[in-house]
Amino acid sequence: MKTIGFIGGMSWESSVVYYELANRKVRQMLGGFHSCQSIMYTVDFDPIQKLQHEDRWAELDTMMAQAAVRLERAGADIIVLCTNTMHLCEKAIMSSISIPFLHIAEATGQEIAKRGIDTIALLGTKFTMERDFYKGYLNDKFGIKVLIPNDEDRNTVHNIIYGELVQGQIKPDSRQKYVDIIAKLEAQDAQGVILGCTEIPLLISDADVNIPTFNTTQIHAEKAVEWALKH
Repeated sequence: MKTIGFIGGMSWESSVVYYELANRKVRQMLGGFHSCQSIMYTVDFDPIQKLQHEDRWAELDTMMAQAAVRLERAGADIIVLCTNTMHLCEKAIMSSISIPFLHIAEATGQEIAKRGIDTIALLGTKFTMERDFYKGYLNDKFGIKVLIPNDEDRNTVHNIIYGELVQGQIKPDSRQKYVDIIAKLEAQDAQGVILGCTEIPLLISDADVNIPTFNTTQIHAEKAVEWALKH
């Protein structure tokens, strides 16, 4: 088994889920007393979220690259960034390491393509929904059309993530807001919805909506395990 290097802490609530899912997947695949061989480097999210909202991405590039380098030096064989939004720093990370980097949109796109879906809704932070690093990846590599909420709904989704989910707050009225937003996107022909922030699956699941959900946390963690065992 290869060693997975997780960059966590954005937020730690979802990083806990990554760790649990990876270990469960290893046990499922190998049985016995097996667990996931991994290292997690956890960043302090407070300065990171401030830099995000100040649009200071060059500094964030440096921070993510440094975290990846530390994991490689510690013995990681692959890097998994436990957040959707910070994949904006993908190029800086990849240029700083000599080991593979598992892109969350790559893992998610594979699962969407398996379902034969060609139009998908995307929920996440405003950075993820509005910038092209995620939508463009899915469109260019998989030919998948990506729909995002309108401006007001994007603000709602974003504010619930930063105001509640990253603080571990799960509120029924916020779940209903997400359900209503997803229904609007379904009416625009979305055949499924990407839960494109690693905290969103804490709030929404298949049971809440009419179209399939793609839990990026679970997909990403399990793809990492499959890679670690295959290699």
